Amino acid sequence: MAHGIAGRKLDRPTGERIALYRTLVTDFLRHEKVETTVAKAKEIKGIAEKMITLGKKGSLHHRRMALAYLTDEEVVRKVFAELAERFRERPGGYTRLVRSGYRRGDAAPLAILELVE
Repeated sequence: MAHGIAGRKLDRPTGERIALYRTLVTDFLRHEKVETTVAKAKEIKGIAEKMITLGKKGSLHHRRMALAYLTDEEVVRKVFAELAERFRERPGGYTRLVRSGYRRGDAAPLAILELVE
């Protein structure tokens, strides 16, 4: 039984998986939209929402927490300035996951993860 096990391993070593999540979240917040597999999209959805929540809190400590995770300082500036203001009144649910078919080659299910308006 697999009770109490959260998250997906995505058939990768831990360090590689964490690096994948960090770069996917950074690219997602930069472009506000990303197309990837459903499993990866579901994993980064929660992380991206936490980054936006850190931006809404806005303190130096929260900025440093975001800088420790995201790989680009310009994206951190965007999260704390633009995205924090856009979602100021919204209590959560900043992202939308839309399934978009299957990948050619290995037929992996694809999804588009995007920020809501």
